[in-house]
Amino acid sequence: MENIDGLSLVNLSFLKNGPYSLTIEAGECIGLTGKSGVGKSQLLRAVADVIAHKGDCYLNGTSCLELSPPKWRTMVAMVPAESFWWYDTVGSHFDPKLERVDSLELLGKLGFTSDVMSWQISRLSTGERQRLALLRTLVTDPKVLLLDEPTASLDKKMVDAVEQLLADICLLRRTACLWVSHDLDQLFRVAGRVFRVEQDGLTEEAC
Repeated sequence: MENIDGLSLVNLSFLKNGPYSLTIEAGECIGLTGKSGVGKSQLLRAVADVIAHKGDCYLNGTSCLELSPPKWRTMVAMVPAESFWWYDTVGSHFDPKLERVDSLELLGKLGFTSDVMSWQISRLSTGERQRLALLRTLVTDPKVLLLDEPTASLDKKMVDAVEQLLADICLLRRTACLWVSHDLDQLFRVAGRVFRVEQDGLTEEAC
């Protein structure tokens, strides 16, 4: 395949959905919307190579079939709507490299100070978990972000903060972003293009 700087979906299908074809350039954010149950989250999972699929995904011209799923997911990283936590404290889920200046800056932009690393997971609100799950992904510096309703549990102030942070990440790191939301107004704010997910393909939404 032609070496495109970004992510390409080529006839991607899963379960009874698809095929889906789409190219997301490096630094571009594309929004996905659609009715509940149509398969938006499953589409992200297929792109992340979490579920079985036909067709292919390419990152900078390299097929996901050429890489192990764990390796692919370090570069094409999904932030699910409901995050998973395995240990008792927040810090146990992060690499010690979080102490880097840029990582601490991310903490601040998401409304935290470094003492959050000592917090018990059990004390976190849904919104705090959502922001920390996003942080957990951003510190690994993926090439592509797959975001499933990343601000659904946040108040307006934090929604604005997360939208600005992700816009900066796309611009400065040249990270490609595929953002799922039911909020069309939000998608038109954050994305250059917005598509409606149907069972048999994608339809571009007009502003």
